[in-house]
Amino acid sequence: MSPFQAVDQDRLYERVARQVADLVARGDLKPGERLPAERELARMFGVSRPTVREAMIALEIAGLVEVRTGSGITVSDAPPSRVVAFDAGPSPHELIQARRMVEPEIAALAATSASADHVAALEALIADLEASPDHRASQTVDRAFHVAIARATGNTVLVAIVEGLWDRMFSPLFEVVSTRTGLPENRRMTLADHHIIVRALAARDPVAARAAMLAHLTHVQMIIVGPTEPAEEVA
Repeated sequence: MSPFQAVDQDRLYERVARQVADLVARGDLKPGERLPAERELARMFGVSRPTVREAMIALEIAGLVEVRTGSGITVSDAPPSRVVAFDAGPSPHELIQARRMVEPEIAALAATSASADHVAALEALIADLEASPDHRASQTVDRAFHVAIARATGNTVLVAIVEGLWDRMFSPLFEVVSTRTGLPENRRMTLADHHIIVRALAARDPVAARAAMLAHLTHVQMIIVGPTEPAEEVA
């Protein structure tokens, strides 16, 4: 009988991480022991693979597991003996999923109302992003870019929604996974996506703006949480 049990649908990555931590504390998982593969863990817990990835990152932050090249994920040789809290912030998968639901429509609306000044401000932010010296600075400029698109709609509620989504992204868990966006190839893709979005806004083309934002956030999803199963995709 598997020691892993299906978990309820509430802060799933925390529940998965806590269950693994309990197994380590009881000695059911030994230091140096390799955990099952991601797909197998997802099946055992009854969750998606992105949820398993997030749980493993939370466990790594807590010092309970190590990611070893060629060896998968193993229990740390000296896991902490103290009780570990796993509230590392909201699920990156859920945050990106929410952004994919909301921001394409905001971009479409912005395309109907963006002024030349709005477009110029967005182009300046792209230049700032390209010149950003590090990941933290890039994240700050990236946030400003997406908030500026919401401001171009003239709808303060939409601005607050985008600001709220981005503010929740500055969490320990998201900080770890979002460093992948700073890799050169991912940075180039982000800049290219931003240019396409701004061109659609400048052309006042809501269909193109919606498609460009959705494509961008799909790229972000792939970078940060990896591929999802078909059932997890957002229509």
